[in-house]
Amino acid sequence: MKKPLLDLIFASDKRKSALLLLQNGPLMMETLLNSLNTTRQSLLPQMRILEEHHLITKSDDSFGLTTIGELIVDEMVSLVDTVDVLDTDVGYWGTHDLDFIPEYLFKRINELAEIQIINPPVVNIHDLMQELYNASKDSRSLNLATVFYHPQFPELFADLVKLNIHVYLIISRDLLDKFTIKVGEDLDELLKSQYFHLSVYSKEMNFMSFAYSDTFFRISPLKNTGEYDYTYLISFNEQAIEWGKDLFAYYFNDSKSVYEL
Repeated sequence: MKKPLLDLIFASDKRKSALLLLQNGPLMMETLLNSLNTTRQSLLPQMRILEEHHLITKSDDSFGLTTIGELIVDEMVSLVDTVDVLDTDVGYWGTHDLDFIPEYLFKRINELAEIQIINPPVVNIHDLMQELYNASKDSRSLNLATVFYHPQFPELFADLVKLNIHVYLIISRDLLDKFTIKVGEDLDELLKSQYFHLSVYSKEMNFMSFAYSDTFFRISPLKNTGEYDYTYLISFNEQAIEWGKDLFAYYFNDSKSVYEL
């Protein structure tokens, strides 16, 4: 009696890994052995099981996916990538509010490849501006959505603008009022630059901040309790940056330029 396919695939790391390796086309047995760092005696029985269940075919010493195998592996890749993202710290993901992420992007959370959780010491929290500057100074733009005010924001934005780097900033109306009170003159000066773009989002912004440039994507969600948390997620992977770009576009498209208020 044949095993259910889910048990067949995920009960064995070797079978799962071999299927994923074959997603881009047939491979020789020697290539599979080297990639999996295993022996022929260990892998061959697993390959036979996959062949018996019509997931792979064998030709001489080469293995490839069947049509059914291709269908399953296409779905496996997304699932495995999602698990890898959540495995960074499932406790972190489970204790933070992710409802601000639109559904279509949440379904693509597997694209947050190579995401890291950073828990900065309290003394390093004020180094955020220097980190943002270093991560953006060689980019075409810094794109930031935030609900909190940092006293070094004006200096950061002015330094980037001087380098002809576009700064796209999305803030809440409350934060705009705070900016106006605290750094009104600095804000006026920034708004004179063609490289500074300020937009206001009128709906709830249930997160601390998120930002991306050409080189990084960073996101700071709130805890499920609504508390601020200076722990953040960061990735330098191109696919994750594209995901961050789409998240920013979602909020930017529903914002108004400060000149339209």
